[in-house]
This record gives sequence, structure tokens and C-alpha cells, in this order.
Amino acid sequence: MPQLARRMGRAKQSAIMLVAEKARQLKAQGRDIISFSIGVPNFLPGAHVYDAARAALDADSGQYGSNRGTDALLDAFLAHIEAAGLTGYTRANCATGIGAKHVLYNLCEALLDDGDGIAFATPYWTTYLDIAELLGAEVHLLPCPPEQDYKLAPAQLDAALARKPKVFLFNNPSNPTGMAYTRDEIAALADVVAKYPDTWVITDDIYHRMVFDDIGYHNFLHLRPELRDRVIFVDSLSKTYGMPGWRVGFVAGPEAVAKALTALNSTHITNVPEVVTAAAVAALSGPQDVPAARCAEFERRRDQVLAVLARIPGVACPKPQGAFYVFPDVSVAFGRTHAPTGLTIGNDIDLCNALLEAKGVACVPGSAFGEPRSLRISYTCPEAQLAPGMERIREFFAELA
Repeated sequence: MPQLARRMGRAKQSAIMLVAEKARQLKAQGRDIISFSIGVPNFLPGAHVYDAARAALDADSGQYGSNRGTDALLDAFLAHIEAAGLTGYTRANCATGIGAKHVLYNLCEALLDDGDGIAFATPYWTTYLDIAELLGAEVHLLPCPPEQDYKLAPAQLDAALARKPKVFLFNNPSNPTGMAYTRDEIAALADVVAKYPDTWVITDDIYHRMVFDDIGYHNFLHLRPELRDRVIFVDSLSKTYGMPGWRVGFVAGPEAVAKALTALNSTHITNVPEVVTAAAVAALSGPQDVPAARCAEFERRRDQVLAVLARIPGVACPKPQGAFYVFPDVSVAFGRTHAPTGLTIGNDIDLCNALLEAKGVACVPGSAFGEPRSLRISYTCPEAQLAPGMERIREFFAELA
């Protein structure tokens, strides 16, 4: 039979979704499973979002929409980012997509030729590497181990950008670590970025409304407005509004970039559906009490998870200040055996498999994110499962010999 394109040899299924699927299968078999694996917020948007969607159904035109996004959606997004201190943009600076993942793929397709360099920190969201490899880019990984709180240092960024990558991709707050950068940390990195005018900067900031401890959200443009001609801001409805399945992503940046994404949309998706658009406008422009309440709840859950991890000897976890993840260094378990089951823990994958088998707790191994000493815990599960799930993890480590 004819062969698939060579690039498909570089395509991979999401490691996160593989873990989530295994957990679902075990649950279907009757196992008592608590999943800390998939990064979904596990809450629903306010009633006004559903009201808007129903009204749009009643008034459905059945026609194609705008490749860029409707004026109402772009205006709602502009107001949303102005509240985050990103001002001075117009509709011409914006484009939409089927989720932030689609927007990121289109950005990389628009900015990177085969063999061009893209730099991003490790740990990274799994999709970054998947997209870069699929497009044939040269990947420059910048290791940020737990010893430096999983954060990128200015000197490290300077050395990376001196290699002249075409794109620097920056995630704040971070998936998988939950780490958020302070104003001073962003200022120091922005000073480095300013030295390298030939590198595009993509800021994947879809968790920017989920920042804890009053440290605030900070973007390179807040500190260095002159970077506006090459900084591209990415956002999404998924995490902030509890709408991951609605699939709406946004970008704000230079007009040429927004125009390129609009052109790609005309080939790939045509438009964000009309009903989804109405729901998105309602989420962005309507009451913000649900996102605010959930942010406060996630901060409380963060503290609850860290308190349990602190009781596990040898497990180290830098304190995350955003998103809804913790990313502990669990390498203390490597080379040991889980006494009740006899399972040997050689690495993070063994640990996650043993944890799922012995305790029914699903986590994602850190190697999926480029840091094999760690694992990711997403603490967005139903409230009744959080404490029992964390206690199972503590018990597992206590049973290692």
C-alpha cells in the first residue's frame, strides 16, 4: 500500500491523554481510581454562557463565519487582555482558533521553516515538543531543574538566544510545574529578549488568570513595550472559564502574524462555530465571579497538596504560584521496591505505573515533560477525591523499601 508522509513518523499521541485513558479503562473495570492526570479545570462556566449558546442556536444563520473571528468575539478578547494590562491592540492584531493548541500549531507553522530553531524551557508542556518535531524544527531545550525552582535564569536565556533560534516559546504560569514568574523575574528575562531582535517570542499565558499569593501576572510587554513588534500572546477559554471542550483559543500580536493565522484558518478550519462564538463572548464579557472563585479554590487546593507532599521524606517540590499543578521531584523512590506488591521503581514511569496499580492513583510521569525525576499532579479532581488521593500517594511512599 502507499506510505504515509515521513513527518507522521515524528507524530506522537499525547502522553497525558494516554495516562488518562488507562485510568478510564481501569475505572470501567470496576477499579477505584483517582485521577490526577489530565489538566482540565473540572468546573463549568456560569449560566450566562449557556444562555448565550441557546440564544445563538435559536438565531443560527447556518452560514460560514469570519476566518479571523467575529467582531464581537475579537472585541470581547481585546477587553479581556486590556484587563491584564495588554493595551493598544486592535482587531487587526488578533486571531482565533480551535483552542490554544491549534493556535500554537498555526503559529509555529507560520513562523518556522524546516530546520529553524525553537527554544523553550524544560519542563515543557508535551505539545511544544510534539509540534516542533512534527514541523521539522530544531529544538533547543533549556533545562530548568527543581534546584532552580523550574524557572528560566536570565544567563541561561542569554546563552540560548545567542544561538539565534527563530522562536522563543515561554509559558507563564507553567504547565506542568505551576510556577509563575514575579515581576522582577520577568523584567530580567525581558532585558535579555531585548538584545535579540531577530527572535520571535510566543508567550503561552493561558493560566494568567490563575495566579496565587498576590504575585500578579506579568508579561514581557509590561516591562518592555518596545518588544510589541515580535511578542505574540496566546490565550484560551479552556482553563479560566472551565470550557476546555468548547475549543476556543486566541492570539494577540503583530498584524502580520495575526493575518498569517487568519490565512491558515481559511485553509484549516474556516471559522470558530457560531454557537461556540456566542458562548465565548458571554464568558469573556459576562460576570467573572466563577473564574475568580475557582482561582481562590485552586490556591487552597495547592496548599493542601503541598502540605501532604511535605510529609513525605525525600520528596521535594518547589512552591507553584499558578495554574493547578504541582510537580514534585520524586527521585527518592528510584531504586526502591514497593513492599506490598514487590514492584521495583527504576524511574518515573515505573513509579506512576506502580502508583496506579497499587493505589489506584493516576499521575503523569515527568519524562513526558522532559524532567524524568518528577511527576505531575493535577489537583482539579472532585473535591471529595483530593484528600484521599493525596493520602494514597503518601502511603505508597511510606511502603517503599
